[in-house]
Amino acid sequence: MAKSTHRNQLAPGISRLSRSQVFSKRAAYKVAKQSAPAAATKAAPAATPYTPYVKDDLLVQLTATPQDKVAATRVPRAKAVHKAQRAPRLRASITPGTVLIMLAGRFRGKRVVCLKQLPSGLLLVTGPFRLNGVPLRRVNAAYVIATSTTVDLTGVTVDAKFTDEYFKRSPTAKLQGTEEEFFGAAAQPQEHPAHKIADQKQVDQAVGAAIAQVPSLAAYLASSFSLAKGQAPHKLKF
Repeated sequence: MAKSTHRNQLAPGISRLSRSQVFSKRAAYKVAKQSAPAAATKAAPAATPYTPYVKDDLLVQLTATPQDKVAATRVPRAKAVHKAQRAPRLRASITPGTVLIMLAGRFRGKRVVCLKQLPSGLLLVTGPFRLNGVPLRRVNAAYVIATSTTVDLTGVTVDAKFTDEYFKRSPTAKLQGTEEEFFGAAAQPQEHPAHKIADQKQVDQAVGAAIAQVPSLAAYLASSFSLAKGQAPHKLKF
């Protein structure tokens, strides 16, 4: 608040005059403003010119740093990094024959049987297909729950042909952005290879025989896992 005399105050601290009236009464606008002289800008230090290292100059030899003695034509080479592709370590609770609960994907909630770990670290599992509709497929160990139920796979031989290359899809011609798509042509549905159907039946027969030896195990694998109201997953014993 602008300063005012006691006769211009309605009460202590409350002025009778407005701010504009006080400004006009003081006539401060008639006083010429004196601006402070601008501070001189500090000139930037001049850049020291680069003097190349001269081997014959004794003064340069005595004052040169190790970096100066490096030849200017030397090109730095990127350090070669050799990283070995190793499969991630498998949890101790997951072994061949362990019943797993899938947590992601189109078959989430299904119970499957683990057959082996592939070189990429993914797990090779099967439903079997005739019990719950889960075919031979690869799953990430981070997206499964290992249960205490196991299937004895002593007499089951998993063929060595089931590798990561086995599950790669064959390239198909896409119609997106082509003339055929513009005229309404639809892509032909790709049929499942016959040899993979035969491999699925062979694995289901071997694993199914081991499952049949345990009572109620087939019904357990055919059912889906779900949580009821009030169930806490961290308190369950699988």
